[in-house]
Amino acid sequence: MTGAAPLVQPTGLRAWLLSPEPASRWQARLGRLYLGWRTFTKNPLAVFGLGIVLLLLLVALFAGFLAPYSPVAGGDLRTLRLLPPSAEHWFGTDDQARDIYSRVIYGSRITLWVVLLVSVIATPIGLLVGTVAGYVGGWVDTVLMRLTDIFLAFPRLVLALAFVAALGPGIENAIIAIAITSWPPYARIARAETLMIRNSDFIAAVKLQGASTPRIIMGHVVPLCISSLIVRVTLDMAGIILTAAGLGFLGLGAQPPMPEWGAMVATGRNYLIDQWWVAAMPGLAIFVVSLGFNLLGDGLRDVLDPKAAK
Repeated sequence: MTGAAPLVQPTGLRAWLLSPEPASRWQARLGRLYLGWRTFTKNPLAVFGLGIVLLLLLVALFAGFLAPYSPVAGGDLRTLRLLPPSAEHWFGTDDQARDIYSRVIYGSRITLWVVLLVSVIATPIGLLVGTVAGYVGGWVDTVLMRLTDIFLAFPRLVLALAFVAALGPGIENAIIAIAITSWPPYARIARAETLMIRNSDFIAAVKLQGASTPRIIMGHVVPLCISSLIVRVTLDMAGIILTAAGLGFLGLGAQPPMPEWGAMVATGRNYLIDQWWVAAMPGLAIFVVSLGFNLLGDGLRDVLDPKAAK
């Protein structure tokens, strides 16, 4: 009679990370990161999305080495204009005899720059508005949430168009307009999280110790809301990319000759029937990067959402 196979106990670094009794906060934090990574890697689509995002970062970082031609200088219009994809020009050339592959490569920098700046601007605003409204309550909550509702009442692209029309075309104004229209969902999420934890025992204990309201919000409420916001911000990055591309398509974002993907699609629409690659290549880049951020956001939600089933 054979007995059950013995359980294999982790050894070495893995055992140290999975220790049920960590010796320090540093060890406990590393253990949580390791468990989160294991959960994340169980989702192959999330890993694929992470690969796309990392590829975008590498392409943007090494664009000067990867692009064989200048993204703004064109060639001979008589011989190099609107050439199809070939070994010399992988994605073909556009109406100004510029290499589309090089423009797509450099366009990744603009896309990444827009995503990062919008996230850096909009996330703190939404986090501050939501936590203050949820913790303070009363008329402060009413005023802040009604202001949030006003922004949520308009589609993001329409509202961004209104702000860009007021500020003027340009990539900087487009970033500001997108950031102004992106914070309300973050405020809603932060408020919902704050309402669940503001009456917790540890918040009451902090109050008894004499902590002020700003200290409680910044030191105890905000950190607990960050994980949910990270998931939402990651999922919203695809929408940010599409909004920026939409503004560029309409001529209100990055201005020529900047190699912005939306503006490249707008140029290519005039040649969509016969020279499809002019619009298809930057459009494909928008699709792939947006898909990558969506898949990454789904994976992060499995790891960071405390209400998700483990």
